[in-house]
Amino acid sequence: MDWTEIKVTVPVENIDEAGAIVSMTVPYGIYIEDYSDMEDAVLEIAHIDLIDEELLKRDRTKGVVHVYISPEENPGEALAFIKDRLDDMNIPYEIDTADCKNADWENNWKKYFKPMPIGEKLLIQPIWEDKADAGDRAVLNIEPGLAFGSGTHETTRLCLEAIEKHITDGCRMLDIGCGSGILSIASLLLGAKEVVGVDIDKLAVKTARENAVRNGFDETRYTVYHGNLTDKVHGKFDVIAANIVADAVITLSNGVDEFMNDDSVYIVSGIIDLREREVVTALGECGLKITARHEDGGWLCFECMKN
Repeated sequence: MDWTEIKVTVPVENIDEAGAIVSMTVPYGIYIEDYSDMEDAVLEIAHIDLIDEELLKRDRTKGVVHVYISPEENPGEALAFIKDRLDDMNIPYEIDTADCKNADWENNWKKYFKPMPIGEKLLIQPIWEDKADAGDRAVLNIEPGLAFGSGTHETTRLCLEAIEKHITDGCRMLDIGCGSGILSIASLLLGAKEVVGVDIDKLAVKTARENAVRNGFDETRYTVYHGNLTDKVHGKFDVIAANIVADAVITLSNGVDEFMNDDSVYIVSGIIDLREREVVTALGECGLKITARHEDGGWLCFECMKN
């Protein structure tokens, strides 16, 4: 089984943020190269000052995050997720991949992605699979391509399960960081009258629009903007969902109330458990009350309302 190595090079001052983003893509480990304090670290650990000359030549201004992606984890989606989140946080980066040609890891993972029931009302149906027996569930036909959002990641599943509790017939929904459009389209299938999506990645915007058409929704029901967070959004929404990283959640939450009605729900996901306290504090400071907390595999999703 071929694996794909993804190497993300960033300024050393951003290495922790980049490491947190990359770690969201897989349920196993990453490793980080950071030589900025090499001499001090070697002295502290080994009590010597002799360091290999090749190591001394390394660029001390940059760090590298390495992660290895197995085919079933969808390397293309992982790469799209990393780029989207780094762009969202304005972190300069270079990305290299190795070990597997693009044509391989863009498609080989599909054999592992099967029809998948989520929550009580949805069935995620990959477009290349035979139609599954959905029973009473709404069927969401999806081709994530290289955009994040196949439904297999914990953060997406948590969001979908929360969304289905709050979407009502005729409501308006806002999907921030829409990726493949999976949350947006699920909301339309569950009865939303109108959905607005926004993503910083042009490829994600294109993919989301195509997936909407696959599921029978045109621009009269689903509008997708290419932009950062809410910079192109206007109006009020009954349900707002943001499956993004902790830092972006914190930034977004300061002002999200202007898009909320008094009884609107604000659903945030993509939060690693190590950042929980920080995010909870920020939500409270922004006048938001957490009404439900969901966790899966170290990832958190919060449902919030205005205080």
